[in-house]
Amino acid sequence: MRCEGGPQRGRSRKGEPVGQNGERWRAPYATDPSATRGRLIPEPFSPTRSDFQRDRDRIIHSTAFRRLKHKTQVFVHHEGDHYRTRLTHTLEVSQIARALARALGLDEDLAEALALSHDLGHTCFGHTGEDALDACMAPYGGFDHNAQALRIVTRLERRYAGFDGLNLTWETLEGLVKHNGPLLDASGAPVRRYAATGIPAAVTEYNAINDLELSCFAGPEAQAAALADDIAYDAHDLDDGLRAGLFDLADLATVPFLKGLLDEIDRLHPGLEASRKIHELARRVITRFVEDVIRESEARLAALTPSNVADIRGADAPVIAFSAGMAEADASIKRFLYARMYRHPGVMAVRAKANAIVADLFGAFREDPTRMPPEWSEGLADASEARLARRVADYIAGMTDTYAVLEHGRLFAETPNLHWSPPSRGLPLTEP
Repeated sequence: MRCEGGPQRGRSRKGEPVGQNGERWRAPYATDPSATRGRLIPEPFSPTRSDFQRDRDRIIHSTAFRRLKHKTQVFVHHEGDHYRTRLTHTLEVSQIARALARALGLDEDLAEALALSHDLGHTCFGHTGEDALDACMAPYGGFDHNAQALRIVTRLERRYAGFDGLNLTWETLEGLVKHNGPLLDASGAPVRRYAATGIPAAVTEYNAINDLELSCFAGPEAQAAALADDIAYDAHDLDDGLRAGLFDLADLATVPFLKGLLDEIDRLHPGLEASRKIHELARRVITRFVEDVIRESEARLAALTPSNVADIRGADAPVIAFSAGMAEADASIKRFLYARMYRHPGVMAVRAKANAIVADLFGAFREDPTRMPPEWSEGLADASEARLARRVADYIAGMTDTYAVLEHGRLFAETPNLHWSPPSRGLPLTEP
């Protein structure tokens, strides 16, 4: 399949050399909002905002975006005011994505829109909720947070008079679905995480009416947003894990990349107090990764010499990327966090309780849909099992942690206590 970006709708400056976008320069391989393929439902152009700025604003004003403030990143929100939530994670990702986009001459607004939307499909209780819903939905096509994000922005948000969803541009939807790479190989077979299960129905159904070119890479802004996600959670999960006392600074010396940064901090700031050292470490993690992405991407762009965004989509590998050495550093941090944080006994105990809450809610609503609010239960009288299950999954996936606990308390005599209160090893949960 040739990845050309298809026929473009709207105002085109095709072939224009590097130009200006306000005060920002735009590379010829950047995604140009004036040459967008447009929206599924045509709308008039805005005289004050580009199409990608409008996408960003619609995402920020969506109900799904606001709900992220009470959705788990790693620790449920009541464990402390300064642990990341899914919302604060998303904001950190968006700032890193903008930094990468600006340095590489990409469209910052598109990169920001993709960063802000990348976790909209996450459930209550983070990956635990997703795993629980996936198990409940196994007979009906499973549950995938990326596919759920697409459902949210194309169907479930109901804010506009003329359409369901947010009616985002093709470029934003493409990046949302494919920010981690193509979903199909050249022959049309599912790849990577979808090789065993197939492409989620939400993606294939939407793709049938608006071809997102699933066998091609996404544009460079989506690639930048995906790396920004990795960078953000490497840095802030280290910060949160240290704050929670799941490991200490000495433990990080087992990761060569982190040891080098800690040695640098000790050399420049001998005797620095632990709380400041943690922040200095997080800053350096982000800086080193961002600078590496810029250098490596510039090298790949120089080798590819793309003349437009279609050349990026049609490349054989990502063009916005970590170097091999930094990719290994990223992998080593993730291995450490997986063993010492994500699989910590305290975290796992909370996950087990959260899993039970989600499974209980799914069973209760599936047994009696009228237990859901009228706007969710209406029209299900003669629904198939699959349609009923998907409606229940949509409802639960939209819940915040807080609301899921309240709903469980309304329907069941006992609700698992999710409080854990990690020890915090002398690091205050509130600033002095």
